[in-house]
Amino acid sequence: MSDEKRTFGEFFKFLRKKNKITLREFCLNASADPANISRLERGAMPPPQDTDILERYAKALDIKNGSDDWYTFFDLAAADRGIIPKDIMSDIEAVRMLPAFFRTLRGQKPTEEEMKNLAEKIKKS
Repeated sequence: MSDEKRTFGEFFKFLRKKNKITLREFCLNASADPANISRLERGAMPPPQDTDILERYAKALDIKNGSDDWYTFFDLAAADRGIIPKDIMSDIEAVRMLPAFFRTLRGQKPTEEEMKNLAEKIKKS
């Protein structure tokens, strides 16, 4: 699936179909309401904010904890809700770099100090 214009609901449905899980099977395994999951997949309902619910859904979709799909699943859920993922917000160094990141996304040039700090963070990764 292309990353371009991918939403949480689209990714959710893609994973469900890729794993050949029907909507009803998913709902039984995840203790979820079929009408709500259908709305979620169509983008008519936002992703859950509760981490426990997202983890339950991820497990029912057979997403391995720590995999690329795991992070994409949780990142898209946060992005569709307009929030920054909790794991990013708990990293003080990352939070300090967010203003430079936002300016860069807007096409504004970060300061030399911000670029130096970002380069150091990348080197440590």
